[in-house]
Amino acid sequence: MTTTIIAPPFTRESATRKVRMAEDAWNGRDPARVAEAYTPDSQWRNRAEFVAGRNEIVAFLTRKWAKELDYRLIKELWAFGDDRIAVRYAYEWRDDSGTWFRSYGNENWEYDGAGLMRRRFSCINDLPIHEADRKFHWPAGPRPDGHPGLTDLGL
Repeated sequence: MTTTIIAPPFTRESATRKVRMAEDAWNGRDPARVAEAYTPDSQWRNRAEFVAGRNEIVAFLTRKWAKELDYRLIKELWAFGDDRIAVRYAYEWRDDSGTWFRSYGNENWEYDGAGLMRRRFSCINDLPIHEADRKFHWPAGPRPDGHPGLTDLGL
């Protein structure tokens, strides 16, 4: 499998592509694969948790996806600069009791010259929803190209 490297400085087109690549990787739910998009010493703040380096990223994502079942994510470009991208996102998941949630968030990303993310700051809010109110309906894995994004879904 060939991976396309997108490095700064970003254009609207390259930033949009970078966001979709991140979304696809996270929807694949493979912690080791996701961690490869980050620098070896990457720094995260995710909610109230601070994560440093790829090993901690893998451990964090392994815990996350063991708890957040049937995870489906949509990310959307919010803004970009030379080596930074801001996104908004929403994801749906259920816990082991069958309660569904839609989690809304914003992330700020900073990249190194090779296109690896060196800093990620994420703020997230969880909203319990009824299963009938779910909007993200596709098989596990990347969101199909024809599936609406956040703006189209009114989110």
